[in-house]
Amino acid sequence: MSTTAIVVTAVAAFMAGFSGASIFLRAKFTVEPLAEYGVPRAWWNWLGAAKAAGAVGLLVGYAIPWIGIAAAIGLVLYFLGAVITVLRAKAYGHVAFPLVYMAPAVAVLALAA
Repeated sequence: MSTTAIVVTAVAAFMAGFSGASIFLRAKFTVEPLAEYGVPRAWWNWLGAAKAAGAVGLLVGYAIPWIGIAAAIGLVLYFLGAVITVLRAKAYGHVAFPLVYMAPAVAVLALAA
């Protein structure tokens, strides 16, 4: 694994972990948009857990590469779903946020190829 791949994976894991923690901690900047988009509160912990699992999976990928790849794929799919959710809510100004979080996961996949 190259130094670039190591750093990009660490950044992706940090960002996904931060995003998951912000849901668990009910950070205003995270949960207010979720409510605005119509995401049911019953889903919030599951969404946070998915992000946290993705972050852990990326880190495990240092030792077991296929788990890291699976985690990156999962995070890309998660954030694609977030983009769709934002678009369906017609909050077009917010589309950049899930894309920013998705970008490092896409980079992990690109570097794994």
